[in-house]
Amino acid sequence: MGQDQTKLQIEKGLRLYQSNQTDKALHVWTNVLWKTSDPGGKFRVLGCLITAHSEMGKYKDMLKYALTQIDTAREMEDPDYLTEGYLNLARSNEKLCDFQKTVSYCKTCLNMQGTTVSLQLNGQVCLSMGNAYLGLSVFQKALESYEKALRYAHNNDDKMLECRVCCSLGNIYINLKDYEKALFFPCKAAELVNDYGKGWSLKYRAMSQYHMSVAYRKLERLPDAMECCEESMKIALQHGDRPLQALCLLNFADIHRCRSDVDKAFPRYESALGIMTEIGNRLGQSHVYLGVAKCWLLQKELEKALESLQRAQELADGMGNKLCALKVHSLSEGIYRTRGQQEELREQVVKFLQCVEELELYCGMCGESIGDRDQKLQALPCSHIFHLKCLQTNGTKGCPKCFKSSMKPGFV
Repeated sequence: MGQDQTKLQIEKGLRLYQSNQTDKALHVWTNVLWKTSDPGGKFRVLGCLITAHSEMGKYKDMLKYALTQIDTAREMEDPDYLTEGYLNLARSNEKLCDFQKTVSYCKTCLNMQGTTVSLQLNGQVCLSMGNAYLGLSVFQKALESYEKALRYAHNNDDKMLECRVCCSLGNIYINLKDYEKALFFPCKAAELVNDYGKGWSLKYRAMSQYHMSVAYRKLERLPDAMECCEESMKIALQHGDRPLQALCLLNFADIHRCRSDVDKAFPRYESALGIMTEIGNRLGQSHVYLGVAKCWLLQKELEKALESLQRAQELADGMGNKLCALKVHSLSEGIYRTRGQQEELREQVVKFLQCVEELELYCGMCGESIGDRDQKLQALPCSHIFHLKCLQTNGTKGCPKCFKSSMKPGFV
């Protein structure tokens, strides 16, 4: 198959894919992959297969195609193709929650000396890196990466990238428990969809609605949370978006748990866990087990709660997610306190404090913790995060944390 024929077949597959005929599109693209003699065409069709398998939640297949694509890029010795190939490797590992590998591949992308094309991908690289740092609970570096991605989006007038970054920024503030900001950013994403998204995939609308729903739940606006989640789920079902379906099921379960309706929560947790296990979303699985543990606590089933927390802990350790581990230690501490098991209690308190120290979850001005309750936060340009009230009360010409770390021991 020559270059022109390859191009025509790739476009045919794209038309089928855009009209929701996914199986037919995959059949066309797979044929192209076997028959084409054009390396550029092979690279492009692999890109189509990577995107399709990502949206279906077939992350292991996505990684397989990404590895083939990077081999093709190396044969072509083109820096633009190499940058895109490494970005797809980064994304595949991000989806499989191998966050250290994601960061490594993203750094490789950013070090590539490509042309304008690869420079335009840098925003997406920074977004993937931010998601990986968030998966590792390294909040300052995550925020730094998101801010860089946002700058690339603005410089390139890339509204779709801006929309995705806004959803990720909402997610970081969910983790840090500034729920006003957690709602502000996905609302901004929804505005971008309304203003510019006429020709976009509906997944952008679904994504913004899902993140709004999580923020509404945290703000205890449960009817709003349910409404947004239902809209997101409807689009996810229409498009066969399994990863988003799983996240919506998890959020539905959490909403029911917030209403103390564990009979409705449990089956939704189970459904979410089934999909997340199948696709390899370990971070989602850990959140399911935390939710299930909280349900067992509502029913005073302490032993069952501990079993769920143990599973969440194993997943958190495997990914290197410190925040999930911190939540496990906090809940376990409460259980052992109730049971009067002093030795186990002490062990959980020590582990909890270690997590707090490693996460640096405290304000550099007042020294009090960040992320243990809903509070307004503010990030400085260096991406260090403080209580907004501390910055307003004390004022600062620079970052106290940066100033402290830059002081040499001889001058202290």
